[in-house]
Amino acid sequence: MTQPVFRFAPSPNGYLHLGHALSALLNFDMARAAGGRFVLRMEDIDGTRCRPEFEAAIVEDLAWLGLEWEQPVRRQSAHFDEYRTALDRLDAMRLTFPAFESRAEIAHMIADRDVRERWPRDPDGVPIYPGAARQMRHDDRLARMARGDAFAIRLDIERAMEWSGPLTWAETGSGPQRETGAIAADPAAWGDVIVGRKETPTSYHLSVVLDDALQGVTHVVRGQDLFWATSVHRLLQSLLDLPAPIYHHHRLMLDSEGRKLSKSTQATGLRELRMAGATPADIRRLVGLAA
Repeated sequence: MTQPVFRFAPSPNGYLHLGHALSALLNFDMARAAGGRFVLRMEDIDGTRCRPEFEAAIVEDLAWLGLEWEQPVRRQSAHFDEYRTALDRLDAMRLTFPAFESRAEIAHMIADRDVRERWPRDPDGVPIYPGAARQMRHDDRLARMARGDAFAIRLDIERAMEWSGPLTWAETGSGPQRETGAIAADPAAWGDVIVGRKETPTSYHLSVVLDDALQGVTHVVRGQDLFWATSVHRLLQSLLDLPAPIYHHHRLMLDSEGRKLSKSTQATGLRELRMAGATPADIRRLVGLAA
């Protein structure tokens, strides 16, 4: 029988808050209860925002909470070659295309379409990609790339879904509307998602599924804000022949106005709470977990 593997995967672009503590503690507790392993991963592909001092602070906070994890810690920034290989595979399957529109150009296209009829949004409320880069002639693509133009690598969601067929995932937690059990994936709701960029051969979606597979993660425990993103993750797992973990999405920690906590919310930051005299037991109580 495979030993369960759980993971906590923060981005070192800020300090941890109570929402991170809930996720980290749940993963650690569930791993211990299942007789499994607990691994730590730094999701640091964003070189402009992720900094060593934040990673050091994350490690310090987690150790203060009483968590222990296997070594070495996986850092995404050290594995770009693996992500590039996966991108090349998707390209060989003719499932990706470069899109050259800037963020401003995309915003302008969406504004024009919203005048006529509200343009579709993804489950996070972000407008889906409105461009037609997938229809661009191959020679034109090559010419723009040779010219050094910036581009995003997008997944042709329609072709990818034709390749994979219907998909589901096993959910032992719940979604925003109490969804649980066998969940039907709906990748089309996200449109042609970004899976890489000219300067970075990956994206969150691509990295997370590859990392989970390479670290042998069997149980993904994370917040409900990522519930429907699992549709994209299941699609990429299918396309790349990766195993599908069991998913468990947990409640979110919210501020006084009902918004998800952010790393800029000092009142709920672990470092601030610790400096104010809080103990690890206090943090467990604040996130609603037993001591």
